[in-house]
Amino acid sequence: MANINSTQLLNFQKRLKNYKKLIDDDISAYAKIVQKSTLQQYGAEARLATDAYLSILGRGGKRIRGALTMAGYHMCDGQDKNMILQAARVIEMMHAYVLILDDIQDRSETRRGDKSAHIMLRDYHHKQQFGDDSGHFGVSLAINSALVGSHAAQMTLANLNVPDDIKIKALSILNRTMIVTAHGQTNDIINEVVAEVDEAAIERVLEWKTAHYTILNPLHIGMVLAGAGCEDTDAITDYATHTGIAFQITDDIIGVFGNEQNSGKSPMDDTKEGKQTVLSVFALKHANDADKNFLLQMLGNHQITLAEFDQVKNILIKSGALKHAQDRSQNHINLAIKSLDLHASRWPKKDIDFLRQLALAIPARTN
Repeated sequence: MANINSTQLLNFQKRLKNYKKLIDDDISAYAKIVQKSTLQQYGAEARLATDAYLSILGRGGKRIRGALTMAGYHMCDGQDKNMILQAARVIEMMHAYVLILDDIQDRSETRRGDKSAHIMLRDYHHKQQFGDDSGHFGVSLAINSALVGSHAAQMTLANLNVPDDIKIKALSILNRTMIVTAHGQTNDIINEVVAEVDEAAIERVLEWKTAHYTILNPLHIGMVLAGAGCEDTDAITDYATHTGIAFQITDDIIGVFGNEQNSGKSPMDDTKEGKQTVLSVFALKHANDADKNFLLQMLGNHQITLAEFDQVKNILIKSGALKHAQDRSQNHINLAIKSLDLHASRWPKKDIDFLRQLALAIPARTN
C-alpha cells in the first residue's frame, strides 16, 4: 500500500481546487450566454427546461471529471488552456445530463443539496396550477433539458480548436463511453429486480457505469486532445479502471453511511431504490437468516422508516459487509497505484503525483 505524502497531498488539493475554480467560472459564464440565447431564440418556455439543466450543471461538486480531462491533457504536454477548459466543460455537461436521467430512474428528489431537475419542474407545474399530471410534466421536461445539454456538449466538442482527426477521435471516445455507461446503468437497474445478484454482476456495473465514465473517459479525452496516441491511453487504462471501481464502492458506502449535508442526497435513497452494491450482496450472503430477511424487505421499500434504516446499517456492519466493501475499495486503490508506478516514466512526476493522490484520497471521501 502506498503511503500518503503530506506535501503531495497539499499539491493535489491545491491543483484540484484550481481546476474546480476554472471550471466553475467557465460554466457560470457559459450559463449566462445560454440563458440569454435560449430566451431570444426559443422563448420563456424553453428557458424553463434550460434553467433546470443549468441548475444541475452549476451545482458543481468537486468537478473530478472536468479536472481529469485537464490533467490528462497537461500530462501529455497540452498547451491550449482555453481549448481544454472548454473540453472540461463538455465532460461536466455530459455529467449533468446523466445526473438528470439518473435521478429520474432512481426517483431521487434531491441532488447536491437541492431539488433534482424533474422535481423542480414538477413543482413549477404544481405552482402554476396547470392541472393534469405534475409528475409526468416534470419528468418530460427534465428529459428534454438533459437532451439539450447533451447535444450542446457534443456540439462544443465538435467545434474545439483542434485538428479534425483529433476531434473525431475524442467524439468517438465520448460516445463509446456513453454506450458503455448506459449498459452499466441497465445492468444496475436489472440487478434491483432479479432474484439473486452475485459479485461478478456488481463488478460489471462498477466498471461499466463508473470506472469508464468517471475516470477513464476524462483522462483519455484529455490525452487525445493533447495529441497522445494509443500507447499513452492504453498505459493509463488499468489505473483509471481500478480507481473508478474504488471510487464507486466508496460512493456506495457514502450512499448508506454518509449524511445528506455532505453527499447532497438522502442516505436512504439507495435502500429505497433497492440498489444492489458490494455492501448489500455481501450482507445477503453472510448475514443470519433473520437479518437477511429483514434486509430483503427493506431493499426497494419506499416506506422505510429511520428506525428501519438504522437497522439496515447495523446489519451491514454486523455482517462484515462494510469492512468487506472498504477492503475491496482499498485493494483496487493498491492495484491502481501499482499500475501507475509501472508506467510512471511516461509522464511528468507532478502529474503522476496528482493521479496517485487522487486514488489515495478516495477512502477519506465524504461526498
